[in-house]
Amino acid sequence: MTKVAIVYHSGYGHTTKAAEAVQAGAVAAGAEVDLILIDKEGNITDAQWASLAAAQAIIFGSPTYMGTVSWQFKKFADATSKPWYTQVWKDKIAAGFTNSASMNGDKLSTLHYLFTLSQQHSMIWVGTGMMPSNSKAAQRNDINYLASFSGLMTQSPSDASPEEGPLPGDLETAKLFGQRIATVAKKLA
Repeated sequence: MTKVAIVYHSGYGHTTKAAEAVQAGAVAAGAEVDLILIDKEGNITDAQWASLAAAQAIIFGSPTYMGTVSWQFKKFADATSKPWYTQVWKDKIAAGFTNSASMNGDKLSTLHYLFTLSQQHSMIWVGTGMMPSNSKAAQRNDINYLASFSGLMTQSPSDASPEEGPLPGDLETAKLFGQRIATVAKKLA
């Protein structure tokens, strides 16, 4: 069975909701998925580090704060220097996702950060593989309405609770994204 690890930070619960939707898609594609929440101090457990080492695919997730990943995710990323040194993640599938309150909010900067992290680890990056919903007939809850190719972008209004955001179309996009990552990982296993 393909093993996928989703390692992410969530400040208010919106990014957790996106992570759970990505997980649902990967599970639907037949993967075993470990959700790894980076704690409020930027740490994960030894067992979670072992899960990352055992996974065929690692999906990184962070809210976009001030144009990049949260400091908690950055602390985690800095701590990956040990697996980097021994190239433990080399040739694993990598992907990334982010959530922020604005439609754009410099989400692409966050995805570029996650991509660069994956390339430091010699991983194989996989994007969304989805066409954008960008016609005149497009509606906010269409698949890939935020039109991201390099990774998953979701949006939660600044005054929305995690129950209200990300919006249903973004969550469906997240499921399809998770499904794609698991499918690619299975093909390359």
